[in-house]
Amino acid sequence: MRQVILLGTPGTKRTVYLEKAARSLNVPIKLLDWKEGDWRQLLAHRQTGGPGEMLLKIDPPVWDSCCLEDLDRLARSYEKDLRVLAGLEKEVVFFNNPLDMARLLDKRQCKRDLEGSGIPVTRLLGEKIRDTEHLLEAMERKNMSQVFLKPVRGSGAAGAAAFRYQKKTGHMVLYTCGIEDPDTGRLVNTKRLRRFTDRSQVLSLLERILKLDSIVERWYAKAEYQGFSYDLRAVVQRGQVDFVLARLSKGPITNLHLNNHPLRASQLGLPGLIMEQVEELCLQTARCYKGINSLGLDILLEKGSLRPRIIELNGQGDLIYQDIYSENRIYRHQAEIMKEWLYGED
Repeated sequence: MRQVILLGTPGTKRTVYLEKAARSLNVPIKLLDWKEGDWRQLLAHRQTGGPGEMLLKIDPPVWDSCCLEDLDRLARSYEKDLRVLAGLEKEVVFFNNPLDMARLLDKRQCKRDLEGSGIPVTRLLGEKIRDTEHLLEAMERKNMSQVFLKPVRGSGAAGAAAFRYQKKTGHMVLYTCGIEDPDTGRLVNTKRLRRFTDRSQVLSLLERILKLDSIVERWYAKAEYQGFSYDLRAVVQRGQVDFVLARLSKGPITNLHLNNHPLRASQLGLPGLIMEQVEELCLQTARCYKGINSLGLDILLEKGSLRPRIIELNGQGDLIYQDIYSENRIYRHQAEIMKEWLYGED
């Protein structure tokens, strides 16, 4: 007998709204809790179950630490668990393949993969930056005055930073949510964007962010709407663009949990041709990951030309509050896919 299983965390919005959509379509879902280690039940099933009896959706675990130095360790541990789960491929049908999800955790490799496939992206500096001295030298060599930095395996703007540097004046500005905890001395994510201009403080924070193993990429000027700069978050599921949301900000980092402003992309008044280009770019990108049924994409529109570029991808980027509190379209589509598998022939 077929069964749909969700590996996640009870009570989170991801779980609650997927279960709500599933109930509306009479799709029973069994929930396994990451924190309780329930996922190991799936390994035991290898000896007792038949092939293809389970459809498994993997939601991200909830991490307790806000320390940025813990990011890589936690992400690598998660990646290891994903690779263990991938060993169940003969027994389990994956909603999103865990090996593809693991690939998407690595921003550096993901961006290189996309460039190799001819996908326009926000481009890396082309070398691994070791420290602040190396960063300033690389920026001067490439005639850049501003860059973005992001931990290779970070998410939710944790450790992300925007840096401006004018060599002639020596003036520096750093925007980031990371600060040094005065009690522990550790670098923590505050989920609030701060602006630093003191040179010694900027260089100290930059050095610590770079030590996290961060990518450095060109800072493109973003399209603007009513005095806000913005980028787009899209969700593609089963070859269909289910949702496109604009994230408007007065600052350089647009994540919505930083008190930025969401707006339906349809309200931007963009030319139809541009939205067609965005949709085609989303679908073209999704085709690079055959094992991913639900893909989150962050897309930049260049100021002036409105040329779209992929900023980054997320194999678990399906939670959008502006959707769950209205149509719940994204999770309903997932429930439809699950229902098709549960009662279908394949």
